[in-house]
Amino acid sequence: MGSAIGLPALESAAPGLVSLYKRAGNSLREHALEGERAAVYLVLDRSGSMRPYYRDGTVQHLAERVLGLAAHLDDDGTVPLVFFSTDVDGTAEFGLSGYQGRIGQLHRELGHMGRTNYHWAMDAVLDHYLASEPDSPALVVFQTDGGPTSKFAAERFLCRAAGLPLFWQFVGFGDPGDTEFAFLRKLDELAVPGRRIVDNAGFFPAGADPRRMSDAELYDRLLAEFPRWLSAARELGIRPARSTSGQAR
Repeated sequence: MGSAIGLPALESAAPGLVSLYKRAGNSLREHALEGERAAVYLVLDRSGSMRPYYRDGTVQHLAERVLGLAAHLDDDGTVPLVFFSTDVDGTAEFGLSGYQGRIGQLHRELGHMGRTNYHWAMDAVLDHYLASEPDSPALVVFQTDGGPTSKFAAERFLCRAAGLPLFWQFVGFGDPGDTEFAFLRKLDELAVPGRRIVDNAGFFPAGADPRRMSDAELYDRLLAEFPRWLSAARELGIRPARSTSGQAR
C-alpha cells in the first residue's frame, strides 16, 4: 500500500506542497512507515506570546509541513486544526485546497489570545477523533511555546489517554534551553507502566526560529517516536473504537 494521496493527485491539487510531500515521504521510508495510515491533527497555541509567530508566518509554515506529511498518511488529505489558549479558541480544517494563508486568516478571526491550557485542546482532539468513527490511529502534532497553566490537568489527561490510539507529538517554539519546556520534557518521560500503559507522547524544541529547521529534520523529529508507539499500541491491543471514549475523561 502506497501513500494515501499519490504524487500525481498532489501535484494537481496542491503543486506548492510537492517538495514537502517528497521530503515527508523520504522520512516515512526511513522510519519504516511507508504505507501506514493515520489521522493527522494539528493543535496550535494562541497564547499571547505566540503573536510574533503568527505575524511572521511561522505557524503557517509548520501547518504546510504537517499537511505535506498528512497527504501520505490520511486518505482525505485534510488536517483537523485546534486553536487553543485559555480554552479552545476555535476549530477548523486545513486541506490541499485553499491552504495558503489560511492559518493567519483563521487566527485573525479568532480574536483575543489568552493563557495556555493544554487539556481543553487535547479533549477537543479526542472528541473529534471519536466522532469521526476512526479506523486508523492518530498522530497529533501539538505546537506550543510554553508550559500550561494547569499542569495537573494536562498530565492527567495524557496518562488517561494512553489507552487510546492517539500519539501526542509536542513541538516547542522557543529557545531549547527555556525553562518553559521543563514540563513538556516531563510529559515525554512519564513512567511506563507506572503512570501510563504505553509511551504515548514525544517532545522536541524547534528553536526560537522554527523556520530554520530543515524540512528533513522536522519530519524526522515528528516521526522519531511514532513507530515505537505504533508497535507497542498494537501489541497491547489498542485499537480505534468508539467504546473507549470514557477512558481519558
